[in-house]
Amino acid sequence: MTSETFDVVVVGGGAVGENAAGRAARGGLSTALVEADLVGGECSYWACMPSKALLRPGSALAAARRVPGVRADEHLAAAEVLASRDGFTAHWNDAGQVDWAEGAGLTVVRGRARLTGPRALTVTTPDGESRALTARHAVVLCTGSEPVKPPIPGLADTPVWTSREATSAHEVPGRLAVLGGGVVGVEMAQAWARLGAAVTLIVAEDRPLAKLPDFAGALVADGLRADGVDIRLNARAERVSTVAGGVAVQLSGGDRVVADHLLVATGRRPATGGLGLEHVGLTPGEPLTVDDSGLVAGVAGGWLYAAGDVTGRAMLTHQGKYGARVVGDAIVARARGELDQPRPWSPHAATAYHAAVPQVVFTDPEVASVGRTAEAARRDGVRTRVVELDIAVAGSALHARDYTGRASMVVDEDRRVLVGVTFVGPDVAELLHAATIAIVGEVPLDRLWHAVPAYPTVSEVWLRLLEAYGL
Repeated sequence: MTSETFDVVVVGGGAVGENAAGRAARGGLSTALVEADLVGGECSYWACMPSKALLRPGSALAAARRVPGVRADEHLAAAEVLASRDGFTAHWNDAGQVDWAEGAGLTVVRGRARLTGPRALTVTTPDGESRALTARHAVVLCTGSEPVKPPIPGLADTPVWTSREATSAHEVPGRLAVLGGGVVGVEMAQAWARLGAAVTLIVAEDRPLAKLPDFAGALVADGLRADGVDIRLNARAERVSTVAGGVAVQLSGGDRVVADHLLVATGRRPATGGLGLEHVGLTPGEPLTVDDSGLVAGVAGGWLYAAGDVTGRAMLTHQGKYGARVVGDAIVARARGELDQPRPWSPHAATAYHAAVPQVVFTDPEVASVGRTAEAARRDGVRTRVVELDIAVAGSALHARDYTGRASMVVDEDRRVLVGVTFVGPDVAELLHAATIAIVGEVPLDRLWHAVPAYPTVSEVWLRLLEAYGL
């Protein structure tokens, strides 16, 4: 067994691990990046990039059809869309990502890592060899998350799609059943429907996207139905079985859905199994609880860090990368003896996790949200007022014929600042960063009123929200 020592060892070479390792190396620390699969991780090959590559052509075509005077009679060329998707994933070849890592000064180690004690790991390489790695300052766990399959009778014995298969398939299924009304479920339902599949979306709640304000799920459901998606609401899968040529899902109430493929999109959990956590006093399979600098709770000595989905915090690539940048900078500062307890909103504290997490659902219509819902804010003891209205301004009328959208803002009445904003409508993702800035900056509404939206843009909805509030 070969032995090597680095200042920092990062386990997990996805987008989150790359950011943590890159920041540590930028600070002058020798850094190893350990990856068991493809450097670049889930986001690059099976999540963010390929899913959006599948969604964007359909959204662009639909947008063109909503503009008066534009002839958009063509349909999507599925083979070309899939080929473009393959380009965005680099055909599942990570050579470019490895070149970036090595150019950033990282040592890429291929294999599966397990903790064997404080600051110590063993990596089993693809050829079965073992390498012992020791970290002088920190080990950072960035192993992401994995799909959860619910305990439905027959499911474990039935070949199904997870998000990986849904984003990497090379043929359009004739019939696709999607189990789960969350982000992956609605995005993949619409992507494959627009590429020509007959899609049935099975949702246990009374609307998709049940964690978001009611109007978000309702408007997204309307958009899915317009694309021919058969949505089964308040429907629970009671049994899954293999049938000739496909999969059958028996639903509560007696209905039965038969499809060529079943996508199980019922959530994800932190991937903490097989990491040797038991050797440092932690429980395998559980999320890693961290402070805002990324230090893992329950481990003496201040050497174990974690970032991204593995922490159980917001499972979003951009948020994980934010946390990873904080982790990398905090490790460097502590190695220099410059940091003890980080201050909120400093470069060494991922404070935005508590109140300002942005998210976009890239369906048509899009959903863009940041901060807390009214219910969440009230649970936190905030005295709130909600302002909600249709997006109906000159900019939206110009943007699309019969533009349909809705906006909501949640106000902390005691401080008169925003704590949550949600937009639903075509192309509202580009409105989100303004809302994020307003929440992170705690901009008083009286001052926000002076941020004049350009005319005629959809951003004029900000003026309408503030006017509805009473400014």
